[in-house]
Amino acid sequence: MAQVVKLATLCGWRVYHTHDSRRCVPGFPDLVLVHPGRGRVMWVELKVRKNALTPEQSAWLKDLSRCGEETWVWYPENWQSIERLLTGRDS
Repeated sequence: MAQVVKLATLCGWRVYHTHDSRRCVPGFPDLVLVHPGRGRVMWVELKVRKNALTPEQSAWLKDLSRCGEETWVWYPENWQSIERLLTGRDS
């Protein structure tokens, strides 16, 4: 989480993360990343060790995607792809 937030911030993304999700709606994505200069919003769920999404997480990402939003599930082993997306080298 810290590594993603740090890189995103350095690359000009606005980052939202609920630090204490115990009172939040279950399954809401870990991060909302907004880059106005690129006209891009990403909703990101961060996972470790190939843990599966919970049904609530899947529902949130599916509904956001159906609304045309860009959704992602990122694992530490995807770091090179994450880095390309955040730095804008994904095109």
